[in-house]
Amino acid sequence: MTASNVVVVGGGPGGMVLAHLLGRAGIPVTVLEAHQDFDRDFRGDSLHPYTLELLDRLGLADRLLALPHHKARYFRFHTPSGTITTADYGKLDSRHDYVALMPQARFLDFLATETASLPGARVVTGAKVTELARDGDGRVTGVRYRDHTGTHHLPAALVVGADGRFSRMRRLADASARSLGATTDLLWFRLPRRDGDPPDADVDLYFGRHHYLGLLAGTHEWQVGYSLPKGGYAEARDRGVRPIRTFVAEHVPWLADRAGLLTGFAQTTLLSVDISRVDTWWCPGLLLIGDAAHVISPVGGNGILMAVQDAVTAANHLVRHLGERDFDAALPGIQAEREPAIRQVQAQQVRVERRAARARENGRPATPPYLLLRLLTAVPGARARSARANAYGPRPPRLDPAVAP
Repeated sequence: MTASNVVVVGGGPGGMVLAHLLGRAGIPVTVLEAHQDFDRDFRGDSLHPYTLELLDRLGLADRLLALPHHKARYFRFHTPSGTITTADYGKLDSRHDYVALMPQARFLDFLATETASLPGARVVTGAKVTELARDGDGRVTGVRYRDHTGTHHLPAALVVGADGRFSRMRRLADASARSLGATTDLLWFRLPRRDGDPPDADVDLYFGRHHYLGLLAGTHEWQVGYSLPKGGYAEARDRGVRPIRTFVAEHVPWLADRAGLLTGFAQTTLLSVDISRVDTWWCPGLLLIGDAAHVISPVGGNGILMAVQDAVTAANHLVRHLGERDFDAALPGIQAEREPAIRQVQAQQVRVERRAARARENGRPATPPYLLLRLLTAVPGARARSARANAYGPRPPRLDPAVAP
């Protein structure tokens, strides 16, 4: 293969990890990121033990974890009947027995720097892909993109669309994502962290009758997500932030002293929750990974994990086909290996969404069954098994030594 270059469109976690792995394997790779930097608010901030162990294998974990982050050990439900710890990552047999909560911009900046230092690897920001280049048979042969210097044509043996849930690559390839039925949206905002806050509050869900509130710890602040019925943003905005402040004060009393810092909707960001999947993730010359191929709900915080595992699987397959004329023969195997895990994760998320929707329709509280959960989590090893399932996901891929000896 003479033109063995890969163009990765999108500098999110999946795209950056794939580019780094290909660069380490000696495959020329270019990342095209539409934004000038990675600093977008309220992206996923959770790095699971699988991801940390992968970075450890690559010799990157210690340097990354020298940056400010919060080590989350517990995942907990707070209900009107009591608090339940559903997962304890400290019980994992791993050097990284926690979820690292780190602003995604910091993680991506780190990976971009490490990737750009590899021979044959480039990271180009401010590069917006406008078109897929194709040959006479319709095979994708590269991209056309625009930056501050003008429009450019970049040929490639393979284009990887890793540009997220609103993927331009997916649209340019005429691939549509089929919705699986999300029923909730999330309104995100931040509140400051203070010295007297509970030290074991890591990744917590607080349930009320009609809403729940997700809390993610940070080094200096709390990231707070307030649930809304799907499409309920306009009504919530008309009501203003007072009901949200009241919910925070009533259900998270130790945050009541700063709930008043939320003064208007300009301080919030709407995350429209989606669960969807493209039927076929590839066509000749093009592969979709991460949210471009399958949108994962924030439930469980494992969207980054799924994208990283897509990247590992893709790198394994692409390196095995390096000596061939093109990478097309590798593409069906990538989807075949990853799709069962994605289906399993999404099916579980759809079940959670449907339960919440039925509760709203029937006027029942949105709280999980406290007594049942207390019994289940009291079984010896239950919290460790739950942590393991979330830390690694179903069918976690192993990095092929050919990619990173």
